[in-house]
Amino acid sequence: MAASAMREGLGDGARAVSPLLLAVVPFGLVLGVTAAATAVGGLLGIATSSIIFAGAAQLVTIQLFDAGTSLFVVILTALVVNVRHLMYSAALAPHFSEFPRRSRWLLPYLLTDQAFAVSMTRYETADDPLYKRWYFAGAGLTLWVSWQIATVAGVVLGAQIPDSLGLSFAIPLVFLALLIPVVQTRPGLLAAVVGGLVAVAAFDAPYGLGLVIGALAGITAGVAAEQAGRR
Repeated sequence: MAASAMREGLGDGARAVSPLLLAVVPFGLVLGVTAAATAVGGLLGIATSSIIFAGAAQLVTIQLFDAGTSLFVVILTALVVNVRHLMYSAALAPHFSEFPRRSRWLLPYLLTDQAFAVSMTRYETADDPLYKRWYFAGAGLTLWVSWQIATVAGVVLGAQIPDSLGLSFAIPLVFLALLIPVVQTRPGLLAAVVGGLVAVAAFDAPYGLGLVIGALAGITAGVAAEQAGRR
């Protein structure tokens, strides 16, 4: 029974997240190419994929390091970019509370936007804690392996990838794909609109913090709208 739940969970999680790899893999290639072309270098760029394992935070970190930004600002920016993971963790906590302690410590390493999105959707109808644990693991491991391979490929291929391929499209596409379910609610739509407008307006902000400012503005607007709706 346990082996069956493990196999089913791993397989279902991997299959659910696989369509999102169409944008994630090009994103990883862009990250590898970017790292190889900066002072950070390919080796350290690859290391960020296993140490940080968060595409947007990795890209921002590499760019800020290359610009000579202070370590404090680099770390702070990476933390702010990933602050959404606190909300992900809060949403997953009731499900993870059913998992063994070792899983509760290890599985959060695999937490990404994509793994969160597919897992929360599946958890609406899944009841078996064992199945839910392996479902998340299947989605997370599929993304992790694909991301490592894509980053290494980007570093190795480097300048051999022509600009005409337009791989940079993958970065916004990753987040647009995840945005679709969110904007179905009024707070989600408001957060997306405010965050996008502010990010564009703050495009020239120092240290490349425009995206961070936009994210914080969107989160604030969405939370405010949700709180207002409860009154």
